[in-house]
Amino acid sequence: MSTIAETAARGQARRRLRFDGWRWGGRIFLVFMLLYTALPMVWMLLTSIKSGFAAMQFPPQWWPDQPTLASYQKLLDPQNSVGQDFLRFFWNSLFVSTATTVLSVIVAVPAAYAFSRFTFPGRNFLFFTVLLRNMFPAVIFLVPLFILMRAIGLVNTHGSLVLTYLTFGLPLAIWLLKGFYDNIPVQLEQAARIDGATRFQAFILIVMPLSTPGIIATAIYSFIGAWNEYIYAYTFLSKNEQLTLPVGIQRFFSENTTDFPGLMAASFIMSVPVVVLFLVLQRYFVRALTEGAVKH
Repeated sequence: MSTIAETAARGQARRRLRFDGWRWGGRIFLVFMLLYTALPMVWMLLTSIKSGFAAMQFPPQWWPDQPTLASYQKLLDPQNSVGQDFLRFFWNSLFVSTATTVLSVIVAVPAAYAFSRFTFPGRNFLFFTVLLRNMFPAVIFLVPLFILMRAIGLVNTHGSLVLTYLTFGLPLAIWLLKGFYDNIPVQLEQAARIDGATRFQAFILIVMPLSTPGIIATAIYSFIGAWNEYIYAYTFLSKNEQLTLPVGIQRFFSENTTDFPGLMAASFIMSVPVVVLFLVLQRYFVRALTEGAVKH
């Protein structure tokens, strides 16, 4: 009996060692990926606090001898032309991204609910047709959408970007929310209907609070997609006062020289809203992805 017990104990110890090996291997991999993704941000931040001469040194210095915040002061000072342009670009991006996010949620929520709860002819075909757009690169639609926006008089307006970003963001938003609604028991709505609530009241009072993580995940996805987009903003907008940040920061490039500290400072400021938004709401985003992907 003791031999059997010892053998079982050794087997458990070996399994524990194998499990620990996989666990430590996963930890090392995660640390490597963290460094891989964080190093560009660190280098961008360090370059932004260098002088123009220090940023061009070779071999490069990781930490500048004389760090300065002159690039940030120039960008955030509305009294000079660079600061005025940068702040205008920032607010343009914020407006376009916020409008896209709000409209995406307003359209995606009822559309996903309809696909989840109602049965109608062509439902599956229509749902997969909505997802069909994501099979093609976004650049394929550049010329047709430009012709369309020019025909309806929206070129050089932020409305053209909002409509375009909705075209790209809605398919995944609807798919994500539909998976989330599928996991909310329909019996909860039926109980509310028995108590006298209408379908709309049951949706607002029961389904909407339970689907908050999915809605927040959809909003994050829509905001990030609109905030970072470059090609369509570069094509649809030509007036300086209408440009968004991804297009506007290219003004730091010139024919003869490039203001690398200013460019890195502008890029770092541009990345802050997205990073903060994701860090604050990441638990909702992860919960939406897991709950929307697993059928209970």
